[in-house]
Order: sequence, then C-alpha cells, then structure tokens
Amino acid sequence: MRLVRGGRDLRVDFFRGIALFCIFLDHIPHDTLARFTVRNLALNDATEIFILLAGYAAALVYGRKLDRAGPVHAAADMWKRTWTLYIAHIFLFVVFGAEVIAASHWFDRPDYIGNIGFDHLRQTPLAALVQVVPMLYQPSFLNVLPLYVVIMGGVAPFVGLLRRPWVLLGLSFALYAAARQFGWNLPTYGGHGWFFNPLTWQLLFVLGMLFSRYGRPALPLIATDIVAVVLLVVGFLILLTTWLEPSLARHVPPLIDPLIRGIDKSGLHPYRLASILALAWLASRYVPAGAAFIESRIGSIFVLIGQHGLNTYCASILLSFAGRVALGIDKGWMMQVIVNLAGLGALWGVAAIGAWYKVKDAKPAVA
Repeated sequence: MRLVRGGRDLRVDFFRGIALFCIFLDHIPHDTLARFTVRNLALNDATEIFILLAGYAAALVYGRKLDRAGPVHAAADMWKRTWTLYIAHIFLFVVFGAEVIAASHWFDRPDYIGNIGFDHLRQTPLAALVQVVPMLYQPSFLNVLPLYVVIMGGVAPFVGLLRRPWVLLGLSFALYAAARQFGWNLPTYGGHGWFFNPLTWQLLFVLGMLFSRYGRPALPLIATDIVAVVLLVVGFLILLTTWLEPSLARHVPPLIDPLIRGIDKSGLHPYRLASILALAWLASRYVPAGAAFIESRIGSIFVLIGQHGLNTYCASILLSFAGRVALGIDKGWMMQVIVNLAGLGALWGVAAIGAWYKVKDAKPAVA
C-alpha cells in the first residue's frame, strides 16, 4: 500500500515534514541534534516555514474551491478547517497538560509545571480553563495552533481576493505594518499579548497563498539569488552574536548593536520575514520538483509527515516533552539517539496511520 499521496508537488510536503521534525527537536533542551535545526542556521525557525507552507497548502485547497464554487463556499470550507484546528488545540491542551502534570509528580519535578507555564492552571484552575476556550491562556508549546486558528479564520472572509492578489497583499501588508508600528496584538489573560502575534504573522500566510496561486515573483534570477544568500549570511552572523556565541557581541559596532538585538520573533520582524523568504526563494530555485532525495526512502519519511501536518504537529508537542523528560534523566549519547530516532519513528507512525485511513476510506466497500 502506497501511503504517500502523489499528484502534487512533494517539495511542499517534504519541507513541512522537516519543519515538523525541527519543532520536535527544538522543544527538547540538551538535544545535540537540535543544534543543527533551522533556528541555529538562519534568522528564522521552523515556525516560519510551517506558517508559510500552511498558506501555500491553503491556496491549493481553497483556491480550487474558489474557482469551482465561489468565495462563499471557499470561505465556509476555511471556517470548517478553522474549527478542526481549534478542536485540535483544545484536545492538545488537555492531553499535554495531563502529560506535564503527570511527569511532574512521577519524577518529582515541580519545575516542569512552571517552565511550561501550567502554574496558572495549578493555582487558579477554574479561571485557567475558562481562559483556554477563547485562547487567552497559552502555555509554552501551545501557541502555534492558536496562531494558525486565528489566521485561517481571519483570512477566510477575504479568500475571494485571491483573484485580486495586489489588493490582498496590500491589505495584509498594511495590517502587518500597522500592528508593528502601533503595537497591536490580541489579548491574553496576563495582558502581554500573544507570543505569536496573528496580526503580523498573517502576512507570511498570505504570501504563502499568493506564491501557491501565482508562482514565484518575476525577479532577476541571479541578482535575487545573490541578495538571498547575502541576507542569509548576514542573518547567520547576527544569530552568531546574539544566540549561538553571545561572547562575540563585543565585536559588534555600538551603532549596529541596538538594531541586531531588536529583531523580535513575536511580531515577525522584517528581517525574520526576509530570511524565510530568502530560504523559500533558494529552495524553489535549486530544489527541483521530483528531486531524487525527496523521493528516496528517507525523504519519503518527511514527505509523509508533512502530508499529515496537523496530526504530526500535535504528536510532536507530546513527543518533545517526553524527550525532555528522558534527557533530563540521562543526557548520554545513547539516550540522545534513542530519543531522536524514536521521535522520528513515532511521527512517521502517526502519519502512516492517518494515511492508511485515507487509503482505506477511499476504497470502495466490499459487499
């Protein structure tokens, strides 16, 4: 039985699968393999890849619906998907909360609850549960799906503007610029705003939709390649002095230092946006559709994970905390290998089960 769905550009699924595995790794402290994920190589991380490709995939699905049935039906289908994402978030909150609290008691590690942000749930459970419903309460690990929910639901009424791309892009960019300029954000129970501000991150989702529907922008190829490479190299140098080797910060000129340290993730700083777009440009230029490594056995693992993104994302959060607990007991190289291979295998297993059900349901029933 072939589990990977064909008839589509597998590059999207492959890179989404890579991003999901990076999300798993990045949430595990002391994981050596996590030193080589996207966040340690470029001035963006797997979240930007995930949201950009989410927009790309959304345009494939709902753009076809728009063309066949019009904007009302396309928007309705997007809201239906939004509801599915919301239910997945609530389910994940409950299961992940149980996992963290159980591990805290079993291993006598009360810091697990505080580090993840479940101390609010422990201290005021009734208020916390009420705040979970409108997504005002988002502990660590549980802030990407709410971002996805709000963006998907918020873009739905404007899906008809896919036929007028410059209008859609103009509105999206105006909201991004205004939110950054005036500090607009959605509220949380603590009053500090969402960690991933949907009012700015929506621009990345919209760009993904437009790239999906209209292809790569018509830019000078070699010149844009050079600009993209320069952006990534400079971004890595910034990363080096602010994250990887902070001791090197003393070599940064005083006039540049405030600019470097002001590159925020929550509001999708323009440099982070430029970094992910540079990566996307180079990937679209130099990774051909049907590349042999994508269709290899190893590549197919990530393709399958990427094709079942919601299921594998939820699994990655649960698995990453299990990996954190395991490496908290033993940080040796053998445990590192076990955690990483078991995590990848489990993500593949979740995706394979989802694919099996799709294949099974697509077959005609036998009388």
